[in-house]
Amino acid sequence: MEGHAGPAPLLRRVLLQGRYETLAMIRNGEQLILAVILPLLALVGLAVTPLLDGLGGSRIDIAVPGILALCAMSTAFTGQGIATGFDRRYGVLRFLSTTPLGRTGLIAGKVLAVLVVLALQVLVVGGVAAMLGWQPRPEGWLPGLALLVLGAAAFTALGLLVAGTVRPEATLAITNLLWILLGALGGIVVPTERLPALAQSIVHFLPSGALGQALRDAFLHGVVPLPAVIVLALWTVLAGAAAIRWFKWN
Repeated sequence: MEGHAGPAPLLRRVLLQGRYETLAMIRNGEQLILAVILPLLALVGLAVTPLLDGLGGSRIDIAVPGILALCAMSTAFTGQGIATGFDRRYGVLRFLSTTPLGRTGLIAGKVLAVLVVLALQVLVVGGVAAMLGWQPRPEGWLPGLALLVLGAAAFTALGLLVAGTVRPEATLAITNLLWILLGALGGIVVPTERLPALAQSIVHFLPSGALGQALRDAFLHGVVPLPAVIVLALWTVLAGAAAIRWFKWN
């Protein structure tokens, strides 16, 4: 009698789900615009306008860290939040959570997809920035990439929290609105010094402001600001715990 093959090992299931999630994000035209096209347009805009003049470095050197932070927010928060919200609406999450993949494997696959897409964004933005004259500190790459991963974790947790607690249409509105507000006034693209006085007092406590400033410190000065790391870690833990507590799979 022939035995029946059991489910694939968990790692293989996560890798396959991560591959599916990655391809779905890359092939989605709207997400591609949000994840790549808009950040590149913002990069070029900051490089040719005087908005960042007088901040202690060239326009492109100051602009790139913020654009990389924007990429993390675009993919991990807005993109993943919208995709998860509509997967929940159409019953995809409920179905996949009952398969051998399970809820843990499903979330791990989504996280893997975010990291893969973020790596592609770094390559594209970094390549374009290099052509525009970007010269980051060599010792800033390792902490910079680690900060990007931490920022992506914080924004993924926030995206899943929104996607798992409100209707998909509300998720679409909330994530897009926050992308605009945090991108413009959250300290992620425009340094704190260029923001209105009221915004300056609060952006350091937002994941956007913490990630943007941390990446600028890493790539411009080769240092990692501990307060920003603590802020990002707290957002990751708190948003993750809230998502685990209140996420609705159907």
